[in-house]
This record gives sequence, structure tokens and C-alpha cells, in this order.
Amino acid sequence: MPFSQNAALNALLQPNNGLDNLAQLTQFLQSADQDLTGARGVVREALSFVGSRASANLPGLSDRVNVSREPSGIVHIQAQNEDDLFYTLGFMHANDRLWQMDFQRRITQGRLSEVVGETTLQQDITNRTLGLYQAAASAYTNLDAATRHIVDTYTNGINAYLNLNLSLPLEFQVLNYRPEPWQPIDVLGAVKLQSLVQSGNFQSELLRSRLLSQGIPLARIQEIFPPYTGDLTILRPEDVAKIPGLPSSNSSALPQTDLSALAEPVNDAALERLASSQLLSPETFASNNWVISGSRTTTGKPFLANDPHITLQIPSVWYAAHLEAPTYETIGATFPGLPGVVIGRNNSIAWGVTTTQADVQDLYALVEDPTQPGQYLYRDQLRPYSVRYETIKVRGAADVVLPVRESVYGPVISDALGISQPLALQFVSLSETDNTLTAFQGINRARNWDEFTTALQNYVAPIQNFVYADVDGNIGHYTPGKIPIRQDGHSGLLPIPGTGQFDWQGFIPFNQLPHVLNPDSGFIVTANNRVAPSNYPYTISQEWAEPYRAERIQQLILSKDKLSLDDMQAIQLDQTTLLYRDFKPILQQLQPILNSLNPIPTETVNWLNQLLNWDGNLRPDSQVGTVFEAWFNELTKFVARSIGLEVLEGNAQEPAPRFLLKALTQGDPVLGGSAAQALTNAALALQRVVDGFNGNVPQWGDVHQAVFKHPVLPIRRQVPYGGDRYTVNVGPYNSTNFLMDRNGPSYRQLIDLSDPERSRYIYPTGQSGRFFSPYFDNLLEPWRQGQYLTMKTENFPMATRLSLRPGTSRSRSFVLPEDQIEDWVLAIAGPTVRGVLGSVLATDR
Repeated sequence: MPFSQNAALNALLQPNNGLDNLAQLTQFLQSADQDLTGARGVVREALSFVGSRASANLPGLSDRVNVSREPSGIVHIQAQNEDDLFYTLGFMHANDRLWQMDFQRRITQGRLSEVVGETTLQQDITNRTLGLYQAAASAYTNLDAATRHIVDTYTNGINAYLNLNLSLPLEFQVLNYRPEPWQPIDVLGAVKLQSLVQSGNFQSELLRSRLLSQGIPLARIQEIFPPYTGDLTILRPEDVAKIPGLPSSNSSALPQTDLSALAEPVNDAALERLASSQLLSPETFASNNWVISGSRTTTGKPFLANDPHITLQIPSVWYAAHLEAPTYETIGATFPGLPGVVIGRNNSIAWGVTTTQADVQDLYALVEDPTQPGQYLYRDQLRPYSVRYETIKVRGAADVVLPVRESVYGPVISDALGISQPLALQFVSLSETDNTLTAFQGINRARNWDEFTTALQNYVAPIQNFVYADVDGNIGHYTPGKIPIRQDGHSGLLPIPGTGQFDWQGFIPFNQLPHVLNPDSGFIVTANNRVAPSNYPYTISQEWAEPYRAERIQQLILSKDKLSLDDMQAIQLDQTTLLYRDFKPILQQLQPILNSLNPIPTETVNWLNQLLNWDGNLRPDSQVGTVFEAWFNELTKFVARSIGLEVLEGNAQEPAPRFLLKALTQGDPVLGGSAAQALTNAALALQRVVDGFNGNVPQWGDVHQAVFKHPVLPIRRQVPYGGDRYTVNVGPYNSTNFLMDRNGPSYRQLIDLSDPERSRYIYPTGQSGRFFSPYFDNLLEPWRQGQYLTMKTENFPMATRLSLRPGTSRSRSFVLPEDQIEDWVLAIAGPTVRGVLGSVLATDR
């Protein structure tokens, strides 16, 4: 029977069969993956015609629950009460994403090395030092009763799936371990992990400290990485003027304290440890959302768009679901491991989020007395560190016992990074109380702006720009969360003395956080750009994304009197880079320089002429776009080399255009000194780029491809893609190879408040994380092509339906539709897969 092939695979991957060679595993999985692709498609198509129906008893339910799956794989859960709804969501998350959830849990716990080995030891050391899981435990204890009940119920649903003892996903078999029962703390741990991933300021502080240690003055660092101070902000001055109770003072932008003594211990080795902890991420500030009032739409009701640009991976960060009970209905993107919808709509409102880049982390340099070990100076008194001991189990090696020092500010993170100067991390998400889950539950239930903002009062982190729209025609924006108020002279850009002098002064009061309802402009755009203009008195951050994406969205909104939902889609998919607009005047000045060379580089001049006639649209088939991006990337290398790097990566690239434009027009040592020499170097850079292509310039999509990798298995997907880090349809790339291998549009939604059932959404790669599922990667190609699914809560197409009832299953074997259809996939791909299995087994023998 088909299931026997799954059993053969299970046996093959056990340690006593010797498949511990990465080359063998890679060969098997890549061959099987190719052969399974067609089988997955055949099964999906068959299900769309004939469907699959099943029913089962499940202990823990109180009433019947229907779980329907669309041909796309999207799940609809329809329950008779909220307890059964969240229970079944936990069950289905585990069904489709169990290994992903367990992997994320182990990251938060600092327990990856237990199953992976020494490769992840530094990551575990850093996460144990941070104490994310301890913070999650405190947050769970302090939850209100209603949210705690939802967490418990959702957890029970996950455990109900585990208790069925079904065949585990491939990753468990490869790594040869079984998941432990789920705990409610694990749910809160998922919140903490997301906050850490989206709050990267302390890494920036360390990077600036490294530059200081190289002898680069702080003023020069600010020139190379200039903070954005322009006027393209989310809120306008008139919006800020309407926020009640704002103080009149404003904190200073730069620190007034001499911090150079703190920089010396922060060296490359420390940053390498941080990088191996996967906390020094080269990811990009990137997400878009915008909302348009009915006065600017063809329907007379608002439209809301959102596309968060976070990690592209297998499986996807997101899991699309429709959740329905008599007192609760919402649809959109859920996060495996959390109950409820994170981004989406209900029947009354819609919402979307982008990362605010708020600075909610600070490094405090602690002062110690060498004659009093184990203590540090705080408010003129010596205080003892509190110390906890963490035991990290390492697969194939001895346990590591890790002493973790804690201060009044938080954990001494420098101990994990090998930095001699004690640096303590204060981070809002390490506090004992975190009601972010309560906030999301309130958002899911909200019916109007008042209920929406009441829910946001519980929000802690990660700090997000929420945009809002409702069926009554209102639009709004709010930046909720715990944003610290700092002392004058403390910018948050560098470590600061931890003697009590620069302690946080509380948090911005909720009603004074940036927000606006129904602005006069008729629209709100956020793209990780600066939140508030200069008349807002609080400092939220010194680090923002360049405003290119926000500006382009505004351009397209204002290009028509009335926008349709198709227009909204066109904006979301737009790949015109305003970077080209700003650098075209520079390109125009290169022509006489190139013509003065002997011999004249004819091919470079020809490409320059094409660049000057280009429209800036970075389509995947654009060759001119390839030349432009390669030239700009070459210019950024001048900046990188000036600070001891080979290339600029991630957010270090973000302010490069402003610095380079200034250097090319006014001169700078980075580009040779004078403006004339800077332009000459830019011309020679273009010549190097063209010569490097050897007369064969590829299309942009041939070199710039979206890459989706699995964190453990040698499985990846790679597709041609357009855009760059500054386009609305964002395409940030690795500066060494132009691959879009870190983050991008991880989810897209377009909500029509005149008829919510016409709303659209899509995400890559697929709904299921199970390797043999027909829903493993079926959404990747529609996502790449800019297609969408309809966000329906009724009259939706259905491929499979599972009816769950209370009680214990009467059958010895509990078979879900997903298990059955995986057997069909294997049956269709069977002979070839058996051949691969046989060859590997023969090699093994």
C-alpha cells in the first residue's frame, strides 16, 4: 500500500541505517522533490474535482467542528463555540506546521543544540542569556484570565494532535527525535521570539561601537549612516497637533556623553558571535501598508493594503485561516504557534501592520570594582549580580553549563558574546508583563475604532504601525506599544553608562503615541519610514527606512482621483525604483568622463545611453535594470571598504543613497576626495560592471531571484524576481550575489471594505510544511506572478472537509485527510521514489 513507502522512508532515516551523510540525504531529497512535484499537482487537481470527506472523534471538543480546506490549501474552521475554535486552530497548526512550531520553540528556549549539535551552540548560549523563555513564563503568569484560557485551550488542541501518535514530519525523522508535549508558556514564547526578531537596535549599537573602536569619530559615523530627518513622515504636522496632552520639549538627537571608552571591547569576534547567534541579521527594514478613505476609491468605502517583508522561508512564516464561531469571526494571516489572526479582517474592520523600527532596546555599560567581584555600581552603590545557571544539552557532545548574570537593566549579554566590558541589555519584551496576545484577541473582535484602540492599549511589542479601516468608512493609524522615554543626551545609538544616570523615564503614554483618525489627506501610508514630524516631542527611533517606498506609494495614490481594488493591487506589485530617479543626474554627468577615456569604452557608453533612457522599472526581464543595480552595488562597496567591510549588508545599506548622493555632488574621502574625483570613480565603476558581464548582460530576474530555504533540510525554491530594496514590491538582495535570500513580501492582502468578500490575499510558499503534501509549495508561483486568492468566509471552494466530533476515536488508526492525500502523492510518485530509496539503501549497504 502507498503508506509503506512512508514507512520505508522512516526506516531509511533511522540512525542504524547509516543515513547520516549530508550528501546522501541531499541526493535523496532533491531527487524525491523533483519527482514529487508532478504528483503534488495531480492530487491537487483531483481534489478540486472530487474532494475528500472524512470524520473523526477528537477528545477535548464539546461540539462538532468542520474544517474545510480550499484547493489552495487555505483552511476554514467553523465551530459552535470559541473554545472548540481555538482548540481546533491549535490542532490544525500542529497538523500542518508541527516541526516549524517545535523548531521555533527550541530557538526561544535555547535548545536547538539538543537535536542539531554544536552548530547551534552559540545561538543557544545567546538565547539562554537573553532569557526569552523566562520572560514568556512570567508573561503567562500575569495574563488576564480570559487570554490565559484561550492560550490553554489552543495548547490543548496542539497536544490533541500530538496524542494521536501519527507519523511525524520528515524533519523529526531526519533529526531522530520526537516533540515534547506543548506548554502554554510555549505560546507566549512565540510572541517573545517575534519581538526579538523585529527589534534590532542593540545590534546597531554594537556595530557603531565597532566603528568607534576603529578610530572613526561619532560625527563621521553619522555622516556615513545619516539618520533620516526628512519631511516624508507617516503623520503630518497637523495630525500631531490633534494628539492631546503632548509635552512641548524634545529630546536631543545625539549623546552628549563621551562613549569612546566603551567601544574598544566590541570587536569583530564579538560581532561574529552575534552573527552566529542569528541575531545580527542582514535583513531589511521592510513592510508596506496603506489605507485609503472612501472619498478616494471607486466604491465609496475604504481600501486597506498590507505586505509585511519578513523572512522568505520553507515553510512560510504565515498560515492563512478563517476562524468562525457564533461570537467570533476573522480571516487572514495567523502565526503557527499563536491563537488568532495577526493581519486580516473580521466582518466590521480590517487592519495591517508594518515594523515601526522603534528603539525598545538599550545596552548599558556596567561599572565594576575589581576588588569587589560579582558586583556592579548602580546609583552610587555596589549591587551583586543575580546569577542563574543554564544547562545546555548538546547532541554528540558534553553538556554546557552557562552562568548568566542579571543586572537591574537585564541580562549581561556581553558574557555571551565574549566582550570584556559588561554590557547589560534592557528590552521591553523581557519585562514580566506582556499583554500583546490580549491586544490581538481584542483586535480580532473589534467592531469599530474605539474597540480597536481599546485593544491596542494592551499591546507591548514588537512595535508596529497599525493601519485601520472599517465598513462605516473610517480609516486610521496607531503606533501602540511600550516605547521608552530616554534622558536628554541618550540617543539609543550607542551603549550608555549603566550607573543609573541614563535610566529610562517610563514609557510614552498610550494616548500620546502617534495616531490619527480620518486624516484630511484621505490616506495613510507606512513603509518603515519615520513615523512623526519634528513637532512630535518624543523620540521613537533614530533609524528609519529610506522613504522611497512610501514616496512611490503616495505618488501612485495621487495619480488618480479614484482608485479601484485593481489599482491597489498594481501599487502593491509596483517595481519602479525611485533610486534611479535620484541617481539619473549622476549618470548624466558620467558621459563626458567616459568619452574622455582613451580608448573610449564604447560598450559602457552604449549601456549608459540605455540607462539614461530607462524608465526605472525593475522588471525581471530588464537588462538595463541589471546594469543599474550592479553599478549602484559597486558604489556601496566604496562605503563598505571605508569602514573595514567588503560589502554593505541589510540595514547598513539603508542610508547609502543619501550618503553617496552627497559624496558624488560635494565630494568625500570615501570616493576619492573632490566631487570631480567622485564622479570619475563612479564612471570607472560603471565601466567595471559592464566589462564584468563580458558582453552578455543577463536579465534582472536571471540574477535576482527570490530564494526560499528550509532551516535544516537541503530543500529550497528559487524563482526570478524583480524590484530592489527601495521598490514597493520589494526585492532586497544579498550584495555578494544579488540573490533575494533573506526577506521579501511574505504575505499580501488587499481589503475592500465595501464588500469584504471581494478582498484578496496570497503568500508563498504553501499552507503545509509537510514535504509530501500537495500544499507544500503550490502558492509560490501565483505569488511570483502577482496573483491573489479571494479572501472568502462563505461560498468558498472546498477540496477537503474534516468533521470533528467530541469523543475518542473508535478506530485504531486515526487518518486525517492530509495523511490520506500524502499517500496519494506518494502512490503517484511511487516507482521513482522507490528507485531513489533503493539506490540510497544500496549505497548504504
